[in-house]
Amino acid sequence: MDGAPRVPEQRRPGSPAERPAPPKSPVGPKSPVEPEPLESPEPPVLRFSVLGPVRAWRDGEPVGTGSPQQRALLAALLLRGGRTATAAELIDALWGGEPPSRALAAVRTYASRLRKALGPGVLVSESGGYAVRGTDGDALDVAVAQGLAADAERAKNAGDLCASRTLLDRALALWDGETLAGVPGPYALAQRVRLEEWRLQLSETRLDMDLEQGCHAEAVSELTALTAAHPLRERLRELLMLALYRSGRQAEALAVYADTRRLLADELGVDPRPGLQELHQRILRADPRLAEPSSPAPPAPAAAPARPAQLPATVPDFTGRASFVRELGAILASAEGRVMAVSAVAGIGGVGKTTLAVHVAHQARTVFPDGQLYVDLQGAGSRAAEPETVLGSFLRALGTPDSAVPDSLEERAALYRSLLDGRRVLVLLDNARDAAQVRPLLPGTEGCAALVTSRVRMVDLAGAHLVDLDVMSPDEALALFTRIVGEERVASERTAALDVVAACGFLPLAIRIAASRLAARRTWTVSVLAAKLADERSRLDELRAGDLAVKATFELGYGQLEPAQARAFRLLGLADGPDISLAAASAVLDLPAPDAEDLLESLVDASLLESAAPGRYRLHDLVRLYARACAERDEQPPGERAAALSRLLDFYLATAAAVYAIERPGDRLADHLAATDHPGLCFPDREAARDWLYTEASCLLSFARQCAGPPDMLRRSVDLLWTAVDLSESGANSKEYEATARTLHEAARKAGVARVEARALMTLAHAHLDGGRFDLADEEAERVVRLARRADDLLPVCWAHNARGVIALYQGRTEAGEEHLTRALAHFRTLGDRPGEASALCNLSRVRLAAGGTGSAVALAQEGMEIYDAMGNSLRGANGRYALGMALTQSRRLVEAADRLLEALEVFRDSRQRLWEGMTLFRLAEVDIAGRRYAQAAANAETALTVLRGIGGQWRRGNVLTVLGHALTGVGHTGRARVCWEEAVRIYEALEAPEAAAVRALLAPVGEAA
Repeated sequence: MDGAPRVPEQRRPGSPAERPAPPKSPVGPKSPVEPEPLESPEPPVLRFSVLGPVRAWRDGEPVGTGSPQQRALLAALLLRGGRTATAAELIDALWGGEPPSRALAAVRTYASRLRKALGPGVLVSESGGYAVRGTDGDALDVAVAQGLAADAERAKNAGDLCASRTLLDRALALWDGETLAGVPGPYALAQRVRLEEWRLQLSETRLDMDLEQGCHAEAVSELTALTAAHPLRERLRELLMLALYRSGRQAEALAVYADTRRLLADELGVDPRPGLQELHQRILRADPRLAEPSSPAPPAPAAAPARPAQLPATVPDFTGRASFVRELGAILASAEGRVMAVSAVAGIGGVGKTTLAVHVAHQARTVFPDGQLYVDLQGAGSRAAEPETVLGSFLRALGTPDSAVPDSLEERAALYRSLLDGRRVLVLLDNARDAAQVRPLLPGTEGCAALVTSRVRMVDLAGAHLVDLDVMSPDEALALFTRIVGEERVASERTAALDVVAACGFLPLAIRIAASRLAARRTWTVSVLAAKLADERSRLDELRAGDLAVKATFELGYGQLEPAQARAFRLLGLADGPDISLAAASAVLDLPAPDAEDLLESLVDASLLESAAPGRYRLHDLVRLYARACAERDEQPPGERAAALSRLLDFYLATAAAVYAIERPGDRLADHLAATDHPGLCFPDREAARDWLYTEASCLLSFARQCAGPPDMLRRSVDLLWTAVDLSESGANSKEYEATARTLHEAARKAGVARVEARALMTLAHAHLDGGRFDLADEEAERVVRLARRADDLLPVCWAHNARGVIALYQGRTEAGEEHLTRALAHFRTLGDRPGEASALCNLSRVRLAAGGTGSAVALAQEGMEIYDAMGNSLRGANGRYALGMALTQSRRLVEAADRLLEALEVFRDSRQRLWEGMTLFRLAEVDIAGRRYAQAAANAETALTVLRGIGGQWRRGNVLTVLGHALTGVGHTGRARVCWEEAVRIYEALEAPEAAAVRALLAPVGEAA
């Protein structure tokens, strides 16, 4: 292009001198700030404006609206549309949660002054509050703008883009600067945000039509200014890119995208949304479909039957749900050519079913030119709407005179279907009770569609496309919170904002309530709100704003449950954990599995419970809190809550003990566990038992931590953790296992029961040993011996000495290791614990090996492995093979060593023991180095580092790095070898480990070679 782009003349939109004159045809109402003089002074005509400063006119003459607080009161009344506001609501609107001591007197004073200024009959007092009358029609500029926007939407749907654009221009011209300019108070702030957002949406819609009509060059200047004012609004950026591209400025369009991507990354740490990325790619490809579209010609007017347009307004801050919007939109769009399209959206209360359905319905309006019907069926309440009543209202909306509406349900349904024959109408049935309520209201002809929302999954609604609506994703939840609260407040406290939406369980209703409370309280920070929601005991009470409350929406669903369903709902909420299996739920409910499954599935159908997977169920976090509150309030007798948790603990302990026994045949731990009343599950084989343990790991560990409090449950919780010891070595559950061990030990220490404390401390020592924290593990194991001897509990004594022997080996104290392992061996033999005896023998083999006794080491490891094999203990037999492989390596019997280690590796992998899988790969690398297979050694060591990432501790990592350095040196990668050894030295020095000196000695020749 030649020269600079044309900049449109600057003006203040909506200023009296610049506003467009009202049209002669009755396309929309007249502007409220340009009242025409009346022929008679009676009655006076009042006009009000809030789209800018709050102002009033009587017969065209300005009326004083007083101080800023007084204008805030007037604005709060005007924006209520004639409804009464109580004094308390007005105080909250003006001052929020911190009103002055004489707030009520001030409100009365402001109201009195406004009453005098506006004249009689305008500001009225009723029911202890105030209301402004006479704001119907074109008296308030917001109402005028809404009417113009609605007319614009109708013109657009009719294909008349020119008329639609003109109407939108008139609506936008009503703004005179910032909405509610200079008006203080939280209510004004919230409304300012809402109306300014609406203003932007109108601008985007009008600019979109500019591009549709080929006015892309003219749109560039305005879009440039708008994107500068709203830099993070991606829709404006998308329109600007399209306008530039259609103006032949492809490079600039691409530059806009680059700037946008950089800005979003810097400000929000996110990428552009998919739509913007797709447009970028299409511009790069010069997609011919991006070419300038032709403006459609306005259709010829034609008479038409009654065309209802009953959809409620869509929320201006609708966020996310893109996949659901596409899915439902596609189903509705397919109504043409089908008998009928029916979609049923189900989900828990507050998940946004109505919001989604209304949004989708508005987007699909063009597919249904003959109208849209809407009804709230009130299915979640105690008085659901009757189908015949709804049909009567639908028939009247479709043009049927009252006298022609039949009396019976069947006749009304027949006439309803007849009227819809040959028409394309969308029916939105909101908040349905069940399929029986919905069936008479469904159209039956081609081209029509029904969209149903309900808390109940309508599996019995024939032909319906079922959609289960879940909570928002974290990104969607944060986006919704940000749109309500504002970019500036959230950007500076992003972490706190994430905490807020997480506390809300990503439930849209809860997020909207929390965000609205924050938006109305300028003195609060996001961190203040996050702190208020952090306390689970008061969280549901905090999630309340005006007539919106999360607890209230759950109460509706709970109130419709049968007694058995309500009991199941209450008791299922008691246990911690991400979900619960059918077998565990059966224990909680004290019911056979088939009966429990029937109850759980009925709760799934009622959208109070989610089916996480076949045979597994999950409560939303906020629903769980509500269920627990119901249990505290309603469960009788009160002891049933404790009994339900005790049954679940028995189930977990008995089942975990069965898994332990299958994995460790002959182990005596089962003889030393607390007694249980529940038999637990039986497993056909090791694979099934192992699957259960790892599937239930998070639930089992969460529940064990929950049971740390009650003394009568603490011992069983500790025993449960001991039987689940394999989770400590798994890698995936190691940290959670350690956290649980720490919680239980602290509880046991406070309880002061030596037997329980010794066992809890043994599980913690085991976790620290697996994590490479050897000094800490040794101190704890030493205390275990003292506590267990005091309690006359020999089993922890055995395992504590066994652990201390291994720790001494790792720390180079072979004499101490020999002493501890000899004691462990004697104690295991006293108990008749053959697997324990084998464990002590294998560990003693490693101590002898470290002390130079290679022959003795081979013999001890062989003896331990044979005990394991004789008892069918394949998992611990792998530990025997691991010890034997090490001893054979030192004996230079490398082929045998590799065979034993490979056998161990296969078992560890099958058993999901990542710690020992990684360590076995490390030992195989040592065998490879001894056999001068350096490339294979490097591969095994690298794999070991990957497997051990995040588990095993730094000392083990240092060992693997040392061996990897040797392997890399062997293949000539001396530079990489030096890096590995340098890192190993740093690790050893930080741990004050003796290995540091040996590795430092390796670095000198590598440096010289390099």
